[in-house]
Amino acid sequence: MSVIFNNDPFIAEKVIDLVLRERQSSLSAREWKHRLAGYGYAIKDTDHGQVVETLPHHVEVAVIPAQPNA
Repeated sequence: MSVIFNNDPFIAEKVIDLVLRERQSSLSAREWKHRLAGYGYAIKDTDHGQVVETLPHHVEVAVIPAQPNA
């Protein structure tokens, strides 16, 4: 089986929308990551911020925008 990665900005935007919506619905970072795993995504912490990646292949999809200070 091969992994095909198509860097489509429309798909990346939809994934980021899902990730941010789930972050707002979650009570903790742990719950947020658990909820995303149910959709087949994971969060990877990097030097440049957090990145969404697919599970189980760990293909990077998009960088998550920084959370504004409230």
